[in-house]
Amino acid sequence: MKKALFTSILSLLIATGTIVRAQDKPDEYLGLPGDNLNLYAVMSLFQESETLEGFERKLNEQNSRINNLDLNGDNFVDYIMVTDYVDGQDHNIVMSVALNNNERQDVGVFTVQKLRNGEVAIQLIGDEELYGRNYIIEPIYDDNNGETPNPGYNGRNNNRQNVTVIRTNYYEVAAWPMIRFIYRPDYVVWRSSWRWGYYPSYWQPWSPFYYHYYYGYYSNWYPEYYRHYRHWHQPRYTRYNTFYYTNVRVFSPTVSVRVKEGNYKTTYSRPESRRDGEALYKSTRTNSDVRSNRTSTSTDEGRKSVSTQSGDRSAGSTTTRTNTRTNTKSDSKTINNTGTIRRSDNPTSVKSGTSGSSGQNAASSRRQSNSGSDRAATKPAATKSTGTVSRTRETTTKSSAPARTTTKSSTPARSSTKATKSESSSRSTSSKEKENSSSSATKRR
Repeated sequence: MKKALFTSILSLLIATGTIVRAQDKPDEYLGLPGDNLNLYAVMSLFQESETLEGFERKLNEQNSRINNLDLNGDNFVDYIMVTDYVDGQDHNIVMSVALNNNERQDVGVFTVQKLRNGEVAIQLIGDEELYGRNYIIEPIYDDNNGETPNPGYNGRNNNRQNVTVIRTNYYEVAAWPMIRFIYRPDYVVWRSSWRWGYYPSYWQPWSPFYYHYYYGYYSNWYPEYYRHYRHWHQPRYTRYNTFYYTNVRVFSPTVSVRVKEGNYKTTYSRPESRRDGEALYKSTRTNSDVRSNRTSTSTDEGRKSVSTQSGDRSAGSTTTRTNTRTNTKSDSKTINNTGTIRRSDNPTSVKSGTSGSSGQNAASSRRQSNSGSDRAATKPAATKSTGTVSRTRETTTKSSAPARTTTKSSTPARSSTKATKSESSSRSTSSKEKENSSSSATKRR
């Protein structure tokens, strides 16, 4: 009886321990060094990046929270180097880590294969030393509706439940910014210029986090990752074994020894830190949501202020058109300045508007603060004022022209006067001639 009771209690304890251990191991747990480099996050970063240089830099930034690898056990995160090995029209973009002066270990490889008619297939294959055999991440293509389980992955996939997947095709992959970059005619094959002991000035190593802290942060990201990416069971790149695995792949004997000795198991010693990782995710997401809400609010307010200003501008433009028909264009300039004052009278739009509107309002306030100098310095106002002056001068010239014509018209009056005098003189001459002729006739008599 006692023996049966002891056996039942022992069985209960074993079952309880099994359940606890199962709860300590998340769905994506591998028990290998690759647990500290989330390849889903790496694939997402690759899709968003525009150049391999930018991808390498972002991958190694502490704020990106992607790299948590410490393969040589020096308690510092390793720098991941990115190098492109070209095979005809295909690319093998390798991520690797230098453990010392003599040893390197490949972390994973992006295989980018160009298909027919501009199609491109991409996969991210984790190295077997870090992830096991056939740990492959790829976009969810349309060509297969079902998913074949990955032999190298033993997770329970609870995070995949109730996830609406977003399928893609090879043409959409070809449109990724990075894919367009590496297939440009002027593309220069990227080779990371860093090595053991020589790293970029912007990079400073930091102590790695425990696995559960790292996983706690990314556990909230997995549903989003599973919408776009999936595990696959074999490489799609036809020359993966003959080109990459045989001729390019580099592995470190030190990593193999450390895996067998269980030296990487210490990262799993703090399961309670998962809560801290989840709290980090919530804090960062809350801050980003607040920033996005502020941006959207300011954008909406900016849109409202811009629409109000556009109404003012439209009213001003109507008045300008009306005044242009009746008045000179100097009135039009005054109305434009009034519209500028309307834009700067709304301080809320300056603070809550977008950067473009704030720049316009700042420029408007500068125009107002120096009204005299700004009117002279502002090219449109100067152009309009110059046009007004020139037109005024032309008007003055045209109005004075008839005066000159009137002056010239007085010339015929003078000539007529001279003609009258000449007629009178001719008449007096003729009268004198008559008198002389009469006197001469008298003398003859």
